[in-house]
Amino acid sequence: MKALLLATALAMTAAMATTPVRADANLARSKNCLECHNVDKEITGPSFTAVAKRYKRVPNAEQIVAEKIKKGCADHWGSNVMPPAGMGAWKVSDGEAKKLAHWILGL
Repeated sequence: MKALLLATALAMTAAMATTPVRADANLARSKNCLECHNVDKEITGPSFTAVAKRYKRVPNAEQIVAEKIKKGCADHWGSNVMPPAGMGAWKVSDGEAKKLAHWILGL
């Protein structure tokens, strides 16, 4: 009985730990981020893991990345331009930009 309770508790803990990751990956998908980005491979834009690596020791990294998501950026990763996330399917709220930045930097 104790083993069953322990196994159930561990399974619930694992499920709770992965839910935000899935939720934020789903947010990235719903905002069309995955049209240009991938978690671990460069497409048009850099991979999210490359972004996380670049900002690993940068103070205020989450705020900086959230701002780049909202406002876009040019010549930051080569010649490709990231458009601002303010129109149509690209529309991202401040809260969503922070959530995406937090998720990306945690990869």
